[in-house]
Amino acid sequence: MERILLTVASAVLTHFGTGLHPVWWLTWLAPIPVLFLARRAGKGTAFAAGSLVWLAGQAQMWPYFTGPLEMPPVLVAALIVGPALCYGSGVLLFRTLLARGRPLLAASALPAVWVTAEYAMNLAGPHGAWWSLAYTQADFLPVLQTASVTGVWGITFLLLFVPASVAVLRPRAAVVSGVLVALTLGHGLVRLSTPADTGGRKVALVATDDSEDLVRRYGEAVDAAVARGAEIVVLPEKVFKTADLPFARPGAEVVVGVAMETNSAVSYPSGVRYDKHHMIPGVEREFRPGTGPAFLDGGRLGLIICKDLDFPGLVREYGKAGVAALLALAWDFDEDAWLHSRMAVVRGVENGLAVARAAREGRLTVSDDRGRILTERHTGMTGMTTVTATLPQEGSATLYTVLGDWAAWASAGLLLLTLGAPTRTRSSSRVSESPADGIMMSPSTPSSGPACRPSTSTPDATGAPSGG
Repeated sequence: MERILLTVASAVLTHFGTGLHPVWWLTWLAPIPVLFLARRAGKGTAFAAGSLVWLAGQAQMWPYFTGPLEMPPVLVAALIVGPALCYGSGVLLFRTLLARGRPLLAASALPAVWVTAEYAMNLAGPHGAWWSLAYTQADFLPVLQTASVTGVWGITFLLLFVPASVAVLRPRAAVVSGVLVALTLGHGLVRLSTPADTGGRKVALVATDDSEDLVRRYGEAVDAAVARGAEIVVLPEKVFKTADLPFARPGAEVVVGVAMETNSAVSYPSGVRYDKHHMIPGVEREFRPGTGPAFLDGGRLGLIICKDLDFPGLVREYGKAGVAALLALAWDFDEDAWLHSRMAVVRGVENGLAVARAAREGRLTVSDDRGRILTERHTGMTGMTTVTATLPQEGSATLYTVLGDWAAWASAGLLLLTLGAPTRTRSSSRVSESPADGIMMSPSTPSSGPACRPSTSTPDATGAPSGG
């Protein structure tokens, strides 16, 4: 009964700590119950419990995948079951290392497994870093600042290392975890003490979820925004099907989403054009991918479209170019509005950029280079929604922009170390396993802690590809 309760507890915490609307502080707690279960369970039980935790916690994503995203059920099953098996493997590796007297490596096993999996999916999959667990912390700004150093990979590592260090019940792991948390919060609070740069141009984001008489209605909304002092106006993705549009306004740039042979952002009157690089598989097969960046305002502003913000490497190129802000055109699926808007916010923190994102069936969101939301409103079904904010004049360089995905590669190296540790310590292990496959300390083991068994639980990145 205890094992069932611990598994259920982790599954419930995973359900509410991940998904499209995560409660950020529950994400930190989710792995703890199943890791404590794994301390006293056999190998098969630890693996099964870990897999079931993720499977049950992420079952909530089934309607989203099969509904708005129109994914085949077989593919959806693979997207949920595959990570669940990875989660279970992480729990098992945690258990194995703890059984062999390697508590610090045991605490590192779960985050190493998961960060490596996230990064592999980012490199090889069509959805980039969409799956990262780090987005759950997008509204917890002190921790979010870690992205400026490590990208999302460092945040994911922390989210799993801290609960795993609690579960091993060893002083050394607790000290290491405490130091990492202190450094993270200290760094975050220092960055947040810097006021937002508001010395740049005024931007207006305009959108409606309706599809009637859009040229006239958007034209009136643009005129109203310009009359209120907007120097840049951004409309959503794929609003029109031709680039021959009457949106040139004296003294202002109007960026419009146009779906032709490419999914493009076209700026009037300058004519600058950005073609979307990454399409939603199946849904956007008719579009030819773009290959390069696009800039406005002498290189201070960059153009980007929706799903391209799911790819850290692409946004990092804008950071290297020194842009101060990204103007993002998007089209979401309403229910994923928070999550996909926050992915864009995280990209801005990674590279020291403000992000002004205009999403149809989503949110109009402007964030600064620290991830602070300067303004935000949900779009309306029929009415025109407008928000305005002042963009920064300059970008702020970050270590992540310079060093890239070093934290992901470090995690991959740590995973290799953890995988090799059981073999290297097999002959000298001070921990033996009972016939029932539980873990028990041998009589020669120093009394530095209670009998224990390793386990790991690796929460996966939330969700699936969202938005356009």
